[in-house]
Formats: sequence, structure tokens, C-alpha cells
Amino acid sequence: MRRGGRGPAAGERSVAARILSLLAALVLVLVVVATVLAVVDARRDARDVARSQALATAWAVAGAPSVRDALADSDPSRRIQPYAERVRRDTGVDFVVVMDLDRTRFSHPMPDLIGESFVGGLGGAPEGRAFTQQYEGTLGPSERAVVPVVDGSRPDGGSVIALVSAGVTLEKVDAGLRGELAWVLAAAVAVLGLGYAGAWGVVRRLRRDTHGLGPGEIARIYEYHQAVLHAVREGLLLLDARGVVQLANDEAQRLLGLPGAVAGRRLDDLGLPPSLVSAVGAGADEHDAVHVVGDHVLVVSATPAVARGREVGSVVTLRDRTELQETMGELDTVRGLTDSLRAQQHEAANRLHTVVSLIETGRTAQAVEFATGELHVVRRLTDDVLAAAGEPVLGALLLAKLSQAEERGITLTLHGALPAREDLPTRDLVTVVGNLIDNALEAVEAVEAVEARSTSLPAGGAVREVSCHLDGDEEGLVVTVGDSGDGTGGRDLADLQVRGVTTKGAADGRGIGLALVTQAVRRHGGEITLGVSDLGGAEFQVEIPLAGVRTVRS
Repeated sequence: MRRGGRGPAAGERSVAARILSLLAALVLVLVVVATVLAVVDARRDARDVARSQALATAWAVAGAPSVRDALADSDPSRRIQPYAERVRRDTGVDFVVVMDLDRTRFSHPMPDLIGESFVGGLGGAPEGRAFTQQYEGTLGPSERAVVPVVDGSRPDGGSVIALVSAGVTLEKVDAGLRGELAWVLAAAVAVLGLGYAGAWGVVRRLRRDTHGLGPGEIARIYEYHQAVLHAVREGLLLLDARGVVQLANDEAQRLLGLPGAVAGRRLDDLGLPPSLVSAVGAGADEHDAVHVVGDHVLVVSATPAVARGREVGSVVTLRDRTELQETMGELDTVRGLTDSLRAQQHEAANRLHTVVSLIETGRTAQAVEFATGELHVVRRLTDDVLAAAGEPVLGALLLAKLSQAEERGITLTLHGALPAREDLPTRDLVTVVGNLIDNALEAVEAVEAVEARSTSLPAGGAVREVSCHLDGDEEGLVVTVGDSGDGTGGRDLADLQVRGVTTKGAADGRGIGLALVTQAVRRHGGEITLGVSDLGGAEFQVEIPLAGVRTVRS
């Protein structure tokens, strides 16, 4: 293939060249066949006209009273021959022959043949019927007619007393036809030229549309195209300028939960989240945006598609980030634990210096009392949190969140307990509790940031508190997280569950936490509700029934 995909491969004619050859041959065949049919039809019509002309002339002569009167003479030719020749010249036929019933000629264009026998068939003319035929007589092949001359003096209608034959030679018919054929041939040449011009225009358009490629290359491109679409592990959507889906590969249908046939349907009619539809619509230019669709966390990119200088739609790519997002959540938990350990390391160092200083100053009893008292407090806190969590990983998460809240100057209180269970994936539990607490901590900090920018409020006047209530039994579990923030800013739960919606300032890279919580809750048939916390801010409550929950452990 040439650079840019233009031009057929070596030794292969382009599709346009092949189509041009086929169209040229087809036009030529059609014009030739049409011309032959036109000539045949014109020739048949010309002979029909000549036959009708001969028949009309013969009836006119047979009905002339002068002919019937002349037949009674002893020499009928004397009066009939001049009359017949005059009629022949006036009507344009080639011969008018009046004959006796025994075929004896009374007239003929060649006077020497008068008195001789008529050559040709008579058909039913002697019995009173008209007869026509094509016959080669003394003047050559001709279209002729033979009609009876009836004695009109009899009351019964008369009897046949003579016959009249008139005819037009085929040479004369063909001579007249040649003039018409010239017009037929001229029309055929004009049609042939127009056909070739039209074929050339079609081929030029086809060459532009196929980029001059040969059929073999087009077939290979199509095969590669299909192979890539079905084999690539990345979702691909092609949309036109109206937002109508033109193509969706297997991975895109899987990630978006689309039915089998979506080509030709509008993107906003497929039941996708409005945020995703608006992000990838016509003319959208989106790069690596995160959206939650069903059970999948997707990284979405949309690029405008431009052809011949105009925008024709957009190309949308989808990458599955679900497992990565869950792994990042676990990594955030580990990072929180690390930060907590680092903070505790500094705190332990301070306490150790205090103990050492007390010992050096001879206050050994106070040093022992201080050390054992702090150790008892830390151990009791750890034991209480682990007992309330029931799950070691969740307990570690809560310890990390307590440490983070303390560093931020926020009071995080835990209430209730969750029993240890084997029928709920720890990863989903960590996702729910961790994201709800993170959102609550950020909501509290957001209120303080607003108050710090306000000159009418005293510094440090904000209540900084988050509560987390855990409850569970054999039927299910309930997690309730409230905060002292400023609520949801008038947004309802449906708005907050959409990716990118946040009440904490700019939404770039944020607003996915609650969407992930919703995803995990729905996966287990639970529900999430929004209310007002006793602390003054928002309160999210998650209820997850444990009957029928999958037993996959993290």
C-alpha cells in the first residue's frame, strides 16, 4: 500500500479503474443492442407502412368506375394502363397491375410485360378477399397486395371480374429507411457519449471515495478492521455529527451494557448516564475522564472526527478501570495506614523523650505511670476499633481514618459494631465505609475553607465533627456516616451519584467516591439514602442485605 493508503498495490487495478471498464462495456453493449432493436423495429414499421400503402392503392384502383368500364372493352389495356401509371406516380407505389382472373396483365410499369401472366400469389383475392405478401417478382422483392374488382352492376353485390395488385419494392423501402437510420445512429452516438461521460463522473467520485485502492486492498482493510474491532481490549464507539451510533465494538457493548444492535440509534436513547452522553457527544474533546457505568469504572476519551476539512462526528474510546480503581482504593487505605503509623512514630518519639527525661531527672515513678497510661489508652482504642469493625482490614481502615481525622483537627466518632462475616467481600465493605468517611471529612474541611474566606465570621468558629455508626446482624448491615458540613448544596441523591458531581469545589478528578459506593451497594442489592445529620450536615445511610451476597473474598 502506498503512503497514506492511496493507490492500489503493484499489479492490481483500482476499483475505480475496474468499474470504469465494466461501465464502458455495459454502456457500449446497451447502446449497440438498443440501436439494433431500433433498426429492426424501424424496418418492420417501414414494411408495414409499405404494405398498407399498397393495399390502400389496390383498393382505390379496384373501386374506380373507369377500371370496371375499361374491363368491358375488347382491349382493356388501352384505358387501364395510363390510369394505372398515373395512380402509381401519384401514390408513390412501384407498380399497379390490373389483371384478368387468368392472371393476364392489363397494366404494368414495364409495358413489354403487359399481356403476360402475373407472377406471385393471389391468395383469396379471386374469392373476393384481400391478400398481402412479400414476394420477389419481376421488379424484385416487394411488399404487395392483391384485391378483387367486383362487378357493381349486379343487385347481389356483384362477382369478381378482375384483380388489382399494387406493391412497393423492398429496395425503395430500405432506401427510405436509410435516412431514418442516420438519425438513429446519431442518437446512439450521442447516448454512447453521454453514457461514457456519466460513467467517468461516477468513477471519479468512486476513486475519491475509495482513495484509489484496489479490491484486494479494500478486502484486506475490511478484514483487518473487523479483526481489530473484535480483538482489541478497548471499547470503541463511532458517532456521527448527530450523536447517532455508527459502530460499537464488542468491548464497548460489554462495558456499557449495550444490546447487540445499536448502530443507527442515538447515544442518548441507550440508557447511559447523562454525564457520559454529554461528555462524548458531537464535537466533544474529552481526555481520560473517569465515568461510572453500571458495574464498571471507565476511562473515557472522545476526539472529534474530521474528514475533508469538516467535522463528521467523534471517536470514543473506553478503558475498563474497575479493578484498577478498586486496587487504588486499597492502596489509599494502605497509604492512610502508613501516614497513621508515621504520625504515631512522631508521637511515640515525643513520648519516649518525655519518659527518658523523667528518668534522667530521677522521677522514675512518674515515668512508669506516664508510659503505662499512654500504652493503655492506645491499646484500648485499637481493641475497641477492631472489635467494632469485626473485619481486620476494615479495622485497619478505621484506625487510619481516626488518625487522619485527628491530624486534620476533626473529631471522628465511631458507634456500634459490625459482626465478622464470611459472605461479604471485604473490598466492597472498605469501598463503602472508606469513601463515605472521606467524603464527610472533605465536607467538614470545605465548610471551614468557606468560613476562612469570609470576613464576617470569626476564625475557628466551625464545628468539626464526623460520626460513623456501624450496625449489622444475620440479615444485613447498615453503615451511617454524618458530618457537620454544609449539606449537599441543594443537590439530591441522584445528582450526587453521577460521576463528577461534588459539593466540595472543582469537580476535576473528584466526585467519583459516592459513585463507587453506589456501584458496590447496587451490586449486592442494597440501597443508599440521604438525610440530614444530627451534626448539621449531610448523612448517608447504606443498607446491604446479606442474603444471597456473593462469597468472593478480597
